[in-house]
Amino acid sequence: MHGGKQIYLLRHGQIEQTEPRRFVGQQDLPLTPAGEAQALRMAQILETIRFSRIFSSPLARAVHTASFIAARQIKPVVSIPDLAEISLGQWEGLTVEEVRQRFPGQYEERGRAIASFRPPDGESFHDLAQRTVPCFTGLVENNPGPLLIVAHAGINRVLLSRIQEFPLAELLCIPQDYCCLNIIRWQDGCWCVDAINRKS
Repeated sequence: MHGGKQIYLLRHGQIEQTEPRRFVGQQDLPLTPAGEAQALRMAQILETIRFSRIFSSPLARAVHTASFIAARQIKPVVSIPDLAEISLGQWEGLTVEEVRQRFPGQYEERGRAIASFRPPDGESFHDLAQRTVPCFTGLVENNPGPLLIVAHAGINRVLLSRIQEFPLAELLCIPQDYCCLNIIRWQDGCWCVDAINRKS
């Protein structure tokens, strides 16, 4: 492994989704049995890495995922409110068709301006970046490595976009599967991404 401080940024395991799919956002959904199995496998993969701290979004799916790894390392999971997934406000729990019916034109507007569009009572990805990037940077600067941070697809994509200096408008091009691992290195004040969307 390269030098510098290592940050392991993990997405939570699988959650239940219906067909048609619904916007989740900050709904506090549990892991499915498959999600628990994914978290257990990732705990096995990461058991040789001695994390100095384990941080998590406060949402149950992230805390539960982190707990599988923490249990093997006898470490507490520290919940960080600013690592919660993007808030989709009044869209949460709705299907695309329901959004189109209740908020005419908004779904299409979001497609045209994914970085700046804010659903009613929710956040834009710009808002999310303002919330999460300082939080993430503070965790890295103020704790020894290696660190484990368990969060969400939206959070991880925003962080990876900012670290790699990609426009937020392109963040959905960054793959983030359930329980995938991103490895980030911080050295001499510079960021480097060593892995994205790893499963092993």
